[in-house]
Amino acid sequence: MGRRNRSIVAALAVAALLAFAGLLLVSSLPAYLAWLTAWSAVTFAAYAIDKSQARRGGWRIPEIALHGLAVAGGAAGGWLGMLALRHKTRHPAFPLVLAVALTVQVVIGIAVLR
Repeated sequence: MGRRNRSIVAALAVAALLAFAGLLLVSSLPAYLAWLTAWSAVTFAAYAIDKSQARRGGWRIPEIALHGLAVAGGAAGGWLGMLALRHKTRHPAFPLVLAVALTVQVVIGIAVLR
């Protein structure tokens, strides 16, 4: 992964962590739901940015970064980005990764929030 891609991935992770911290400070969401909300918002934003760059022929967010965001907690945002923006719908790995990640996140959520 090149320097630009590492910078993009780092910026996305920092954005998600800052959003998580902000949600903890200003909302009464349980920590796990705040985590999922923050990562999902950043994942959706990443899909929107990548879609925009694809249309313009600009730099792209690596697919592994989009998968990583989904696995880290942004699966719901990934699904929303994929379906609402019609982005990455022709890549069979994306629905698979998103389905597995969302299933794991829901199971963890049920266990944690009980």
